Amino acid sequence: MSALQTLAADTVTGSLGSLGYGLAAIGPGVGVGIIFGNGTQALARQPEAAGLIRANQILGFAFCEALALIGLVMPFVYGT
Repeated sequence: MSALQTLAADTVTGSLGSLGYGLAAIGPGVGVGIIFGNGTQALARQPEAAGLIRANQILGFAFCEALALIGLVMPFVYGT
């Protein structure tokens, strides 16, 4: 290893779980954006189906946030 690689490896301290969670949060963030963006389009096209669309939006949001919470817990479960 070169001196630069050794220096870079020495400066990284602590758990990398926070970095992993930050990367894992990208997926649910994109998912929530897609859910509400498409839900807004659906409401604009069919306002009479607002109740059904809103219920599906809330269900999809809950599933996406469950993935984010699992990503938050996993570094603690498998952390060193």
